[in-house]
Amino acid sequence: MKNFYEQNITDVFERINSNEHGLTENEAKKRLLDYGPNKLPVGKVDSYFVIFLRQFQSSLIYILLFACLVIFLMGEIVDSLIILIVLIFNAIVGTLQEGKAQNTLLALKKITETKATVLRNGRELIVSDVEIVPGDILILQEGEKVSADARLIAVTNLKVDESTMTGESEPVQKMIEPLNQEGLTIADQDNMVFKGTNILAGSGRAVVVVTGVETVIGKISKELSAIDSEMPLKTNIRNLSKLIIIVVSIMSVILFLIGIFSGKTYLEMFGTVISLAVSIIPEGLPIVITLVLATGVWRMSKHNVLIKKLQAVEALGQAKVIAVDKTGTLTKNEMTVQKIFLPDNKAGEGSKFFEIEGNGYEPEGGIRLLGNSIDPINHPELTFIGKISAFCSNARVLFSEEEKLWRVAGDPTEAAMLVFSQKLGFHKDSLEKENPLLAELPFDYKLKYHATVHGADKNNILSVIGAPEEILNKCSHIYFENKIHHLSVEVKKQLESIFQQMSKEGLRIIAAATKINFAGIFKNEAVIELAFVGFIGMKDPLRSEVAQATKDAISAGIKVVMITGDHKITAQAIGEEAGIFQPGDEILTGQEIDTFSNDELMSKLSQVSIFARVTPEHKFKIINAYRSRGEIVAMTGDGVNDAPSLMAADLGVSMGKVGTEVAKESSDIVLLDDNFGNIVIAVEEGRSIYNIIKKVILYLFSTGAGEALTIIAATVLLMPLPILPAQIIWLNFVTDGFLVVALGMEPKEKGLLNGIFKKPRKYLVDKIMGLRILIMSTTMMIGTLILFSLYLNGDMVKAWTMSLTTLAVFQWFNAWNCRHESKSIFQMNPFSNKYLLAALLIVINLQLLLVYNPVMQNLFKTTTLSFAEWIIIILTTSTVLLTEEIRKYFYRKSKNISSFLK
Repeated sequence: MKNFYEQNITDVFERINSNEHGLTENEAKKRLLDYGPNKLPVGKVDSYFVIFLRQFQSSLIYILLFACLVIFLMGEIVDSLIILIVLIFNAIVGTLQEGKAQNTLLALKKITETKATVLRNGRELIVSDVEIVPGDILILQEGEKVSADARLIAVTNLKVDESTMTGESEPVQKMIEPLNQEGLTIADQDNMVFKGTNILAGSGRAVVVVTGVETVIGKISKELSAIDSEMPLKTNIRNLSKLIIIVVSIMSVILFLIGIFSGKTYLEMFGTVISLAVSIIPEGLPIVITLVLATGVWRMSKHNVLIKKLQAVEALGQAKVIAVDKTGTLTKNEMTVQKIFLPDNKAGEGSKFFEIEGNGYEPEGGIRLLGNSIDPINHPELTFIGKISAFCSNARVLFSEEEKLWRVAGDPTEAAMLVFSQKLGFHKDSLEKENPLLAELPFDYKLKYHATVHGADKNNILSVIGAPEEILNKCSHIYFENKIHHLSVEVKKQLESIFQQMSKEGLRIIAAATKINFAGIFKNEAVIELAFVGFIGMKDPLRSEVAQATKDAISAGIKVVMITGDHKITAQAIGEEAGIFQPGDEILTGQEIDTFSNDELMSKLSQVSIFARVTPEHKFKIINAYRSRGEIVAMTGDGVNDAPSLMAADLGVSMGKVGTEVAKESSDIVLLDDNFGNIVIAVEEGRSIYNIIKKVILYLFSTGAGEALTIIAATVLLMPLPILPAQIIWLNFVTDGFLVVALGMEPKEKGLLNGIFKKPRKYLVDKIMGLRILIMSTTMMIGTLILFSLYLNGDMVKAWTMSLTTLAVFQWFNAWNCRHESKSIFQMNPFSNKYLLAALLIVINLQLLLVYNPVMQNLFKTTTLSFAEWIIIILTTSTVLLTEEIRKYFYRKSKNISSFLK
């Protein structure tokens, strides 16, 4: 069956069982029951309880909960409660952050029921848009939103803004004739209107063909629920958890069998295995990661960046590719006149290019000629084209006090011309009092021009603006020096060349022409033998922060690509201005992408920096191709057409001001002020978070491995257990707890945006971290067992106290080791992390309390230590600092040699 846009109006009515007078009330009610309400599926808002439960969806958490239960069943109630309290606190922090982000997003949404005008029983009725059904006749008026997908049956200069759907910034001139071509994209279906788009100018009527989830926007919303994308950090943590489970299981079985064969009881070995498991499992990791992420989220909120999920900000730090939408993301979605060409003598000799300054639709800005500011009054040819711009503009530009922004009602192109005329000092109302409007031919997609006749003191003035090729064809004269001159074939060719040259700059060119002393009947046939006045070059301007942000991203080793629905030439001009398109880069169009398999597209991606004339399906395919290459990809966007790719990307970033609700719902991060530059700030923040998480994991794994190796070695050597389960809990939650939180507050390192960022390994542990963990943990094991064995034949409580305190002090020194991968602690400012100094004071005092307080001695089986014993412990534990300093020295030396060789 043909698409609706391929069929003529009679066939459409027959297919949809309707007519130009609309449905009856009874038929509309019946169809409402059959088709359902005309609304999109509403995403479920999770309660705080559901968000709270979601915080426990982690293999690591499951292990800790299991350990908590086992320890409780063994009678160690205090130990199990400590683990449980820590897990609950972690869940509360995560819940509060996610709940706050969800509420902020809900506050951004402006959920208001809109109305629509329909024909029913041959009469115009205003109904709620949810009551619209297939077969209804929509009455389309300027300034209204389209309520359903519909086939146009009548238009009068109808222009529709479809940028949120197609990504194209230019309004679409609509028509009613059938389009005899299969497979047209939404952007090319000029006889259709779509739900969620806006009427910019003119009026029309359309018969509704689909509603609700069957509309284009409805299908996109439906597809989003089927897209599954996961944060890189969440994947890494899950992989790490699986690794921990495997390691704990293998080591527990081996240790259990060794103990049984060496003559120990099952109960004793079960307690030893649980001790081993508790020592290996990094209990503090979930809460510290939550703390680090929450701190990053808080810092980003100061830059007007809303992080909906904690892991999102870290994910952006891993981004290898940032795919950006053009309209509304790179550009302001504000059509602005930037350049005026006016001929002088001949088109190429003495001609003038005026540069128009200003911000968006604000009617203020200077005028420059050859780089110098000029007064328009001294350039009558410039004021004349400004007057023509005002005459031919039916748009309105209004200032919104609430938003503190200039808003447009009507066609953006005509709004840009109106603002240009205001910058020259013209006001349309005052102008038309002096030169009243006598007749008008609105812009028509067939004629491709807009013409008006205004009265003057003695003679009428015909003003025309339109497509350059069409206007030049109608010109037989040229206007300069306030006079009309004959337009030669040679000069016309020069004008065509100038038009092409300006187009390559990414400008949308409008030609202006006139006929002074116009007389006669005003009709299409009369718009001939015009005098060419000039070219008006306009552009949706680049956001001020984009060029620098792109430069910063590239220097950080991130590839920035542009994905847009605009044409190739326009896309390339914007890409060059933004610094995205470089010499040697390729541009792929949607039509070309259709011919590629996924493997072929993947092979092309490294050379491509711009994807032009693409549909939502193309965007989705592009994002998946990048992910198939193993690259972490962030996608930015603001329109409905961006939603599937925002959801599919590793990280979706939407605009808070100009972004549609569908885009915000589909994203992980919302730029509340639409500042693209904040993405680069977020990248730096994400990299800092990853570095800090690495430090935390290094600390927890090295200390945990030190405890585990101590237990395993003691069992193999047939020694008693050197550290008891309750003492392990003390080390892991008290000593580790304060120090790891302090490490989580480590200040941001310098140079995070310099060079290529190494993608984190599957388990978040790379080779250098593995080597450091081995060196640190082995040093801890040897030192602890030596001191434990020295006291083993005496008081057992004293031996336990020595091994417990030795491991604790090892951890104090080790926290300083973990602050940097290569820098010596003597090269770092000890006061740069005041939290670590404070944590060190706390754990020292708590350890003294544990050793000397009678209550703590009874709970943890400890006894007092002499001053000499403390000296022995400190000298022994300082070896972990010494071994790591030696490793750092050789690491720096090897790096210097590598740099020299390069």
